[in-house]
Amino acid sequence: MTLPRQRNLTEQAATTAIDTACRLLRLPSIRNEFAEIADRAAKDQMTYRGFLAELLMTECDDRARRRSERRIKAAGFPRDKSLRTFDFDANPNIDPAVVNTLASCEWIKKSQPLCLIGDSGTGKSHMLIALGTEAAMQGYRVRYTLATKLVNELVEAADEKQLNKTIARYGRRVDLLCIDELGYMELDRHGAELLFQVLTEREEKNSVAIASNESFGGWTKTFTDPRLCAAIVDRLTFNGTIIETGTDSYRLASTRARTAAPVKAG
Repeated sequence: MTLPRQRNLTEQAATTAIDTACRLLRLPSIRNEFAEIADRAAKDQMTYRGFLAELLMTECDDRARRRSERRIKAAGFPRDKSLRTFDFDANPNIDPAVVNTLASCEWIKKSQPLCLIGDSGTGKSHMLIALGTEAAMQGYRVRYTLATKLVNELVEAADEKQLNKTIARYGRRVDLLCIDELGYMELDRHGAELLFQVLTEREEKNSVAIASNESFGGWTKTFTDPRLCAAIVDRLTFNGTIIETGTDSYRLASTRARTAAPVKAG
């Protein structure tokens, strides 16, 4: 389709032409906002180049936002969590400076692992999801999964002769693999070996972040083969960051504080 080229268009005709051109060129943000930007440009006496730059940056910013939203959705996070909403005062075991360094995602760029170790209610999953979300916002491909779900998927893939494809999906096609609730349930040897294959596939090539309610010494309850357990711990800690979130549940403390608060008379 060729648009007719005319000079001295009326305002209405120019608006229609811009709308049509934006549809053809797939520029939805300019199409939606050009009128407001044009009014602001006239008020601020922008140059033509300044006005054009404003239009193009609007489209670029909106496309970046949409890409970020798609990456966050593709990661499969179970809920929204951010570093901004994490209560560092409630858990002094977690150093904000360390977390801020992790938020730069340099560790993902270097393909390093991250381990969050602590009891339930100490902020492990919040931190795991928040850092994964931060990575997705910065352009990294992220995938979140529960440890048992991942192992079950690997076992089913092995039964269906699709193991190589599944290991490739978790092993090479994402920059950061977030594994939550590692250590909650015992894994049989076959499942543990399949998980080990994924970790080996990612070793020093792509990052893994895990959250576990067990210290490394207690992982033999999950990985019953001591040698396999030691190999998995090695994969998840080499050149990595370990954050111990402690044993005091601030969720439980918050609940107790609310229920213990005196009720004011109406």
